Amino acid sequence: MAKVTVDGIEVEVPNGASVLQACEAAGKEIPRFCYHERLSVAGNCRMCLVEVEKAPKPVASCAFPVADGMKVFTDTPVVRNARRGVMEFLLINHPLDCPICDQGGECDLQDQAYAYGHDSSRYGEAKRAVKDKDIGPLVKTVMTRCIQCTRCVRFAAEVAGTPELGGTNRGENMEIGTYVEKALSSELSGNLIDICPVGALTSRPYAFVSRPWELKKTDSIDVLDAVGANIRVDSRGPEVLRIIPRVNEAVNEEWMADRGRFSFDGLKRRRLDRPWVHKDGKMVAATWPEAFAAIAHRLAGLPGERIGAVAGALADAESVVALKDLMAAYGSANLDCRDDGAAIDASRPDYWRFNTTIEGIEEADALLIIGSDIRREAPVLNARIRKRWAAGRFPVAYVGPRGLDLTYPATHLGDGPGAMGAFAETLKAAQKPMVIVGRGALQRPDGAAVLAAAWKLAAEVGALTPDWHGFNLLHLFGGQVGALELGFVPGQGGKDLAAMLAGGVDALWLLNADGFDPARIPASTFVVYQGHHGDAMAGRADVILPGAAYTEKDATWVNTEGRAQRGRLAIHPPGEAKEDWRIVRAFSEGVGKTLPYDDAGAIRARLAEASPVFARIGEVARGGCADLAGPAATAAPTDAAFVLPIPVYHQADVISRASDTMAKCAEVYGPQTALAAE
Repeated sequence: MAKVTVDGIEVEVPNGASVLQACEAAGKEIPRFCYHERLSVAGNCRMCLVEVEKAPKPVASCAFPVADGMKVFTDTPVVRNARRGVMEFLLINHPLDCPICDQGGECDLQDQAYAYGHDSSRYGEAKRAVKDKDIGPLVKTVMTRCIQCTRCVRFAAEVAGTPELGGTNRGENMEIGTYVEKALSSELSGNLIDICPVGALTSRPYAFVSRPWELKKTDSIDVLDAVGANIRVDSRGPEVLRIIPRVNEAVNEEWMADRGRFSFDGLKRRRLDRPWVHKDGKMVAATWPEAFAAIAHRLAGLPGERIGAVAGALADAESVVALKDLMAAYGSANLDCRDDGAAIDASRPDYWRFNTTIEGIEEADALLIIGSDIRREAPVLNARIRKRWAAGRFPVAYVGPRGLDLTYPATHLGDGPGAMGAFAETLKAAQKPMVIVGRGALQRPDGAAVLAAAWKLAAEVGALTPDWHGFNLLHLFGGQVGALELGFVPGQGGKDLAAMLAGGVDALWLLNADGFDPARIPASTFVVYQGHHGDAMAGRADVILPGAAYTEKDATWVNTEGRAQRGRLAIHPPGEAKEDWRIVRAFSEGVGKTLPYDDAGAIRARLAEASPVFARIGEVARGGCADLAGPAATAAPTDAAFVLPIPVYHQADVISRASDTMAKCAEVYGPQTALAAE
């Protein structure tokens, strides 16, 4: 550790730290544009100039390492004049369009010009103009505002792993762009908006919609993939206008995937806003009592074994436990939350969790990916893997379709389960090897065998030890793990999804279950669909109960690593739609099977009773593997090639399928976004 004195305050910082980091440790604010703590140091804006004792001139604090005994001065006449000069140069060609700039109110340049700049300009010549670049349907460019800080260039190359941005020309003629005009191919491109310190890169869907001070800001969780990124939902009145990430070092750092960020316009399209009942060959609008009466009438004469329920990928934990309790009241054990047919063994939590944890990826030293395109299934988690790869000595291999571009070098071992053992020696040589099994690898007839084989491989190569748990199952959406934690799977003598769809039930309650083809449901089966979008499954329903989307309720979600997190109500559901657990609770009361909770506190107590995961919100229990017994399987996996579960990244769920923005992205990018050119 080095002792550094900053404006008379002595602090200790690690050897190799920068002067800027030492100043921050001393509580001093240092202005900056090019510096970002998660990117490499560029040192090209010079806004962070400070004085160092015995240095001949002010130094760029972001790129200057500390030394023991160093004395730093952050607010001297020399520093103030240097910063004013830097700001004057930055504003020479910057347009004076703050009143109409999308970044107004959130602009670092605006704030720092006010705090550190001159009160007037001496520049009287004509300003240069730069042609705007078309880099896709998500990010809007006004490149005349660009100050060449190169944050976007470094983010694209270092974090996203798609080095498509760079500088052309030199000096005053320098421009940032994509060299050949094209749409950015990264699933993390929206983060460029957050890191741009000026208005050069802004959100195209949000352009000219509102100012930040007009918005109501609500903390929530992104459920459109299973990472559980912490987000902030910005709304005005009854409408969500923007979604941006919040910092959570253990989960998403400060990044967010594009589908979760930009698909919010799907929240107001194709919505189910009133109950519907099938009468005389067509669906007609109904009241809540009429819808409940229609369901009660059909369920009244059925034994429990002829009633089933399926929870889908976007179902919150409160609604899942309420539906499970309702089915128990009817005497039914026919439950399943694996609406995509994935053969997940639900007998032990570490068979379905990402046991290494997202933060633990940075400790691993070898990785095998089985049947997953992590780049599209969990872009933020993939960025964490890339971060570990960039740190060095991290061999990666994958089994799946040839030609996947994961944004880091990965050896293709083969297309099917038979190739999993080809990487065994490398994993054995590692101290902390990881195995990641994609949910798509389990959506096949031999899925149980694939899961068992992957666990066995992890045990054989030393990935399962008392101090390290290297077996990981990567889920696709935010509601999948919570239902598993709550045991929403067939009970004693109960039927799974396949058995229910084969005629095993006469009535089927679907809770946000959109993961299978509705044509598989027998024509004679009575179907209740409870959800928030009029997608394909709603067209098969006999009764439709309109629920609330994830931005419209206080709800609990569990991410792929088993971390329970709370989302907050940002806007109210449209029309007569209601929170899902309240719908189930109201129905139970109407049929004389009243569930024993009627407020949020009571149902959350029920969640904590059902699983300890819900008693530690925001935390995850991380440890090794003490029991090497593997998932059950009756046969070996076949050699059939793995098929990836998300053919079109931008339209993977009911919300994004209703989004015009995501439809434009699907049109621009097509189904091969993450495949490398052969």
